[in-house]
Amino acid sequence: MGDVEIRPPRPEEYAAAGEVTVQAYDVDGHLTGDVGYDAVLRDVARRVELAEVLVAVGEAGDVLGCVTIVRPGSAYAEISRPGELEFRMLAVAPSARGRGVGEALTRAVLDRARTLGLRRVVLSSLDGMRSAHRLYERLGFTRLPERDWRPFPHISLVAYQIDV
Repeated sequence: MGDVEIRPPRPEEYAAAGEVTVQAYDVDGHLTGDVGYDAVLRDVARRVELAEVLVAVGEAGDVLGCVTIVRPGSAYAEISRPGELEFRMLAVAPSARGRGVGEALTRAVLDRARTLGLRRVVLSSLDGMRSAHRLYERLGFTRLPERDWRPFPHISLVAYQIDV
């Protein structure tokens, strides 16, 4: 995507990146059942402090998407193990969907893993995020059912992996 730049967010973009993330989850109905996750999604400054964050920025300077990259054992890690990179909270602004933003962010994560010399990228995704699952499968991710899990009784997460 030539009209989108993938890079770490600038401090003045944290609020926009957080809002894009909350909007993306909310518009798809993934923030039901108040567990406080919207506050986690919105707090990009904390994610930058404890993990690695990338944003997709449009030609006009608007934040179109965001992803958080985490290492095993770190604050935001959920399913990663040594030698793996994990990504979480992949989000694309509802107005930017269908433009390849999610794919560009995902490919940037894969590139980051290769740069770090890691062998695999893993993620867990809400069971109902079908369009994201189609993207992951199209890029070569495969299901990793032995790492499926439930952070809360009413929330099911399915795991994916890809060797890089």
